[in-house]
Amino acid sequence: MVSNCANSTCCKPLHYLREGRIYIFDASVAASPGQKPERRLDHYWLCGTCAETLMLTQDSQGIIRVLAKLAAIQESNDRVSAIG
Repeated sequence: MVSNCANSTCCKPLHYLREGRIYIFDASVAASPGQKPERRLDHYWLCGTCAETLMLTQDSQGIIRVLAKLAAIQESNDRVSAIG
């Protein structure tokens, strides 16, 4: 359960969902061969103050990172350029 801001320098407690932003990331676990993977979703919250300038991203290894919005946009554009 989400209880605090995902920004480790803030950690504001979550009291209301009316401020800030909720992020949901796929954290599915690989199953043994022949079995379906276990589907799991992890929830994170950035408080209203942090959500103005920060966002959460998940890298290819599944690690959740807090990034400045401009840095996250640039990183996304770099990935698209590398693919295309």
